[in-house]
Amino acid sequence: MNQNIKALLATTALFFSSQSLANSGTVFEDELDGAIATYSKEKQEVILTGLIQAQTLVTELKDFTQDYKEYRVDLAALTPLKSLKQPTEIIVLIGTWCPDCYHQTPRFIRIMEEVSNPNIKVTYIGIDRTKTDPEGLAAQYEFSRIPSFIVMQQGEEIGRIVEQPEVSLEIDLAKILN
Repeated sequence: MNQNIKALLATTALFFSSQSLANSGTVFEDELDGAIATYSKEKQEVILTGLIQAQTLVTELKDFTQDYKEYRVDLAALTPLKSLKQPTEIIVLIGTWCPDCYHQTPRFIRIMEEVSNPNIKVTYIGIDRTKTDPEGLAAQYEFSRIPSFIVMQQGEEIGRIVEQPEVSLEIDLAKILN
């Protein structure tokens, strides 16, 4: 590579690196074989860990808000969930940084609002990118992918939905609870 181009790239890198320090939304990226220096804005993300309230997710995190507002619940599929008499707990392991969680968790929240069954208790546990939380709440459950919807009755797991449902969250939950 020409000495002048190397010097220009080095100067550009130094400029963008210093800009990155001054403006944390900018980082320097150089192309491996090209002579072009570029920069991009990093995505600002919020990572919530530990116990999280459903309303916090759908009102304060814009990545979760859209699917919450737009999702149309399959009301016909909810009959088994609405009539459930046995106490049931659903543990939802999520990452507020995870694209699959952006879609499935708000839909699940809408479903639970429609079901409105006092026999179903839902607990949302946020994890960081290392799949842990400071309180160690998620460590109680064996999982490798998120979101994980773990359905429990009498302290025993009876089923789970991991990442994406097979059919839909409503139908998959009804299948687990039948």
